[in-house]
This record gives sequence, structure tokens and C-alpha cells, in this order.
Amino acid sequence: MILYVVGFGSGSRGCMTGDAVQALSDSERIAGYQTYIQMIRPFFPEKEYCSTGMRQETERVRAALESAELRNTALVCSGDPELYGMAGLAYQLQPDYPAAEIRVIPGVSAAFSCGALLGAPLTHDFAVISLSDLLTPAEKIEKRLSLAAEADLVIVLYNPASKHRPDHLKHACDLILRHRPPETVCGFVRNAGRDGQESKVLTLSALRDTAVDMFTTVFIGNSETQVIGGKMVTPRGYRDV
Repeated sequence: MILYVVGFGSGSRGCMTGDAVQALSDSERIAGYQTYIQMIRPFFPEKEYCSTGMRQETERVRAALESAELRNTALVCSGDPELYGMAGLAYQLQPDYPAAEIRVIPGVSAAFSCGALLGAPLTHDFAVISLSDLLTPAEKIEKRLSLAAEADLVIVLYNPASKHRPDHLKHACDLILRHRPPETVCGFVRNAGRDGQESKVLTLSALRDTAVDMFTTVFIGNSETQVIGGKMVTPRGYRDV
């Protein structure tokens, strides 16, 4: 049988790809993080569900693989399952469940769904960095931030803060300010595609003192990023060709 590792986008039905909808429809059981299950359940109320809490990723994936040995099962991830999702872990654990075939179903990552709400911030090269230090040492995150800033990449920040680490974004901005001017164009989106959606374009210095949470995606522009008609835009030079 099949384990579909499904990226369902931001949580709205409109951000699910056709392949994601088909995979979820074809699955008898849907497994995932409890917050994601709450997002998916209204669209597929007839399905059997299995959920686990934060930091129970291994248990969640094992349960999904075990289920997929007997029936088609979907393991849901927000955004795309390869970007901070469960696709890699599913493949790591799959040898223990040889009867389960894995199929990864791509989704619309927050970098793109939130970027579209802000304008067009990712038209050129960019880096995606998570500020969560649960699985990555803080020193490595800091080095990646500094090098991305020095390389003049647009930077997209996932997991910019939580109640246990409220100052992570401020610290990240301080590191980036060593390489970027305070008037650098930035933006953030909170609750993309869901109730309470909020987006704003602002400067790097203003971003430093902005309150964010785990449902916020942050964009830090490069030296070419500008505000056009109130939108955050990073040109690639097409007009000059």
C-alpha cells in the first residue's frame, strides 16, 4: 500500500494542489501534527485521523508507515513536505516497513504563498533559514544567517519566534544588520490563507522590533529589493535585457 507524504500548503483549500487533494481523497487514514489535522479535517471529514503533538515526529511517521502497510495513508505537512517536513524522515524509517511505498506530494511552501501576498520578493536568488534551534545548533543558524546576508541573498525566515524564544528574530536582525543597511526592505505574513491573515512591508530596523510567532514567515530583502506600489519586489533585471 502507499504512504502519501502530502504538502497541503498554508491551510486553505485554494492552496492545495490537485495532486494533494487526490492523494488525500485516495487515503483511508490521515496522520499528522495535531494542529495540521485540525486544518485538514473540515475538508475531509469522513476520513480516519491520527495525530501527535510537537516533537513527536518519529512516533508520528512510524504510525503512518505502519498504517500504510495495510491501507493507503496520508501523512500531512504544512507547506511542502520536503521543506522542514516529514518526507526525509519517512524515507529514513521506510526500511522497517517494506510493505509501505512512499510517494511525496509537493505543496506550496510558505516562502511562495506568503511571498505572493507581499508582492514578488523572490524573483532572484534566496535562502530559506529556520530560526528554530530545536534540531539545529544556534551557532550553525547564526553562521548561515551571516553568510546569507553577506552574499546579498534575499532571506526567508521560518519559525522566527515562539513563547520559549521570543528574541530570536531580534537577534537574527542584529546579525543581518552587520551586512545590510537598516532601511533594507523587509516583510512578514502571519496566518497566510487562514483567519487572522496579516501582512506588512517594513524596513529591517522596524522588523527588528516586531512581534512575531510560529505562524509568521519573514522576508528580508537584498540590496536590489524595493517597494513598488506598496509591494515588496526584488527585480532580476529583465527590464535591462
